[in-house]
Amino acid sequence: MAQLSRKNLPADVRRAVTIEAVIALAATQNPSEITTAAIAEHMHLTQGALFRHFPTKDALWQSVMAWVAERLLARVDRAAQGIESPMAALRAMFMSHIDFVVEHPGVPRMLFGELQRAESTPAKLMAHTLIQSYSERLRALIVRGKLVGEIASEVNEQAAAVLFIGTIQGLVMQSMLSGGIGRLRADAPDVFALYERGMRSLS
Repeated sequence: MAQLSRKNLPADVRRAVTIEAVIALAATQNPSEITTAAIAEHMHLTQGALFRHFPTKDALWQSVMAWVAERLLARVDRAAQGIESPMAALRAMFMSHIDFVVEHPGVPRMLFGELQRAESTPAKLMAHTLIQSYSERLRALIVRGKLVGEIASEVNEQAAAVLFIGTIQGLVMQSMLSGGIGRLRADAPDVFALYERGMRSLS
């Protein structure tokens, strides 16, 4: 079967390709400055073709955030699946999240951009929902870690979840400032080791 051109892709595939195009552009550009004209040009389409699948730019950004949430949460869930040790599961989630960012460097730019917006938008709400869902998974593992003695009983689950996500965000921000996203994989193990040391039970 001949390969379909981008102009002849089914609607659901076209939407997915458009979302991936936005994330690719966000890897090298400020997401707030990405125009629908630039997206259409990147995909070799007209803006009219783009708007047949996303009636507004806000609708497209919301779909991008939904794409990120679905794939990131699925990724960390798979990483932790079947691991009995809560701390080992947390480490697997941490490294899996880092891998996701290395593979999709436009994602943190999109997330940071949406969370910093003053106004409430569907995309910003989706980003908040992602953080909340992620935090719930972390808190559940941290509670289990306390029950089995891997995590100190005095650890605050909410604060530990915030620190987990904030640590990843800090690593990503540093890599973005230095222009070396590839260093994330090299730095992440030592950084997680510090996080783990602060969480470990002293008994």
